[in-house]
Amino acid sequence: MSSSPEHARLLRLATRASVAVASLLIITKAIAWWLSGSISMLAGLTDSLLDGVTSFLNLLAVHYALRPADDDHRYGHGKAESLAGMAQALFISVSAVLIAFQAFERLKNPEPVGAPWIGIGVIIFSLVMTMALLTLQHRVIKATGSNAVRADSLHYRSDLMLNGSILVALVLASVGFPQLDAWFGLGIAVYILWSAIQIARESFAVLMDEELPTDVSENMLALACAVPGVLGAHDLRTRISGNVWFVQLHLELPGQLSLSEAHTISDRAAEAIEKSYPKAEVLVHADPVGSAVSSKPQSAS
Repeated sequence: MSSSPEHARLLRLATRASVAVASLLIITKAIAWWLSGSISMLAGLTDSLLDGVTSFLNLLAVHYALRPADDDHRYGHGKAESLAGMAQALFISVSAVLIAFQAFERLKNPEPVGAPWIGIGVIIFSLVMTMALLTLQHRVIKATGSNAVRADSLHYRSDLMLNGSILVALVLASVGFPQLDAWFGLGIAVYILWSAIQIARESFAVLMDEELPTDVSENMLALACAVPGVLGAHDLRTRISGNVWFVQLHLELPGQLSLSEAHTISDRAAEAIEKSYPKAEVLVHADPVGSAVSSKPQSAS
C-alpha cells in the first residue's frame, strides 16, 4: 500500500462512509419490508445487511493494509485488501442464495405486497444514498487504486441495479402485478451471484500473484532497454500487493563496467519504470554480457 497520508485519509473516508450508508439503509429497508412484506424489499434488506458486514470487514482490512512493512511482512500488508474481497464474494453469494430461496417460496405461495408506496419512498432514498457513496468511492479508487474499495464499489453498483429493480417491482405491484415481485427478486439474486464471482476472480488473481497484463510487462522491458548503457532486459516478474506493483528484472550490461557504473545504470532503469508506473517498486539485477543467463530472454534491445 502507498504510505501517502492523503491516500490513507481517502481510504479511511471511503470505508467509514460505506459502513455508515449500509447501516442507514438497513434500518430504513427493515421498516419498509416489515410494512410491505415485499420479497424484492427483503432482497434489498438482505443485501444491505451483508453490505454492513462486508463494509465493516473492509474497514478492518484497509486499517491493517495501511500498516507499513515490518520484519515479518517485508512486502507490506496490502494483500489484506484482497482477503477482504474474497470475504465479500462469500457473503454476497450467501445473500444471493437467500434471496433466490425466498423468491421461489413466494412464487409457490403468492401474497399481495402491502404498503408499496412506503417501499417506493425507501428505495428512492436508497438510490440517492448509494449514488452518493459510489461517487465518493470512484474518486478514492482513481486516487489510490485500492482493491478493497474497488470490490466494495462493484458491490454497491450491483446494489444500484438491485434497488432500481426493486423500485420497478414495487411500482408494478402497486398497479396490480404483485406476482412480478418474486420474479424480480429471482433476477436480482442471479445478478448478485454474478457480481460475487467477479469480485472473487479479481481478489484471487492478486492472492495468487498473477502477473500484470502482458502489454504492461512488455512496456516495462522497453523502458528499461531505452536507458543508455543497457544492452537488453529479460526475466521480468511482477505481482500486486494492495496498491503496490512489485517488479523484478535482469538487465544486460557491458561486462567491462565497474560495479559503481552498473549500479548507476540499474538505478536509472528502475527510475524509468517507476516514473511511468508510480505504483511500481522495481528491483534490478545486473547481468554482465557474456555471463550465463538463467532464463530465456523475454525481450532485448
